[in-house]
Amino acid sequence: MNSPRDRQWIQAQYPEYLEDLSLMSMNTGVFPATREVQTELMARWFADDSSYPLIILKNEQPAGFALVSRPPRNRRDQVDFRMAEFFIALKSRRLGIGRDAANLIFNRFAGSWEITEFLHNKAAVGFWRAILFEYTGGKFQEKVAHGEVRQTFTSANRQRVR
Repeated sequence: MNSPRDRQWIQAQYPEYLEDLSLMSMNTGVFPATREVQTELMARWFADDSSYPLIILKNEQPAGFALVSRPPRNRRDQVDFRMAEFFIALKSRRLGIGRDAANLIFNRFAGSWEITEFLHNKAAVGFWRAILFEYTGGKFQEKVAHGEVRQTFTSANRQRVR
């Protein structure tokens, strides 16, 4: 995925995503939302060969986005992929779209994974715990430190797509 239309859709949704994150950060300023930061960040997402920006579709309509990233080369012996960003638009939530998307992404990018959530983002922590419990049959590790919840697991190669 790297079409200009997909990129524009993600850029249009990104302020809503940041708003969600800022509400969960308890006004700590952890998630700045300046237009310059957004523009620079999007440029990096689409230019970096170790980033995989994805549009999440439901009935062929965009419903969210995800950014899968490879860690720095010096950490690739520990983890193959990170769920760097994951967002389902408000009107598309609670319909199973996020669960289905996560499963497809894990199957496509088979290997060892790391997902990190802000400790106080209860919705995200609960979502990922439920998804990972179902996906792995409870075979994932979780650590809480420095205000973050970090899950690690290995995904299966059930429906690998290139």
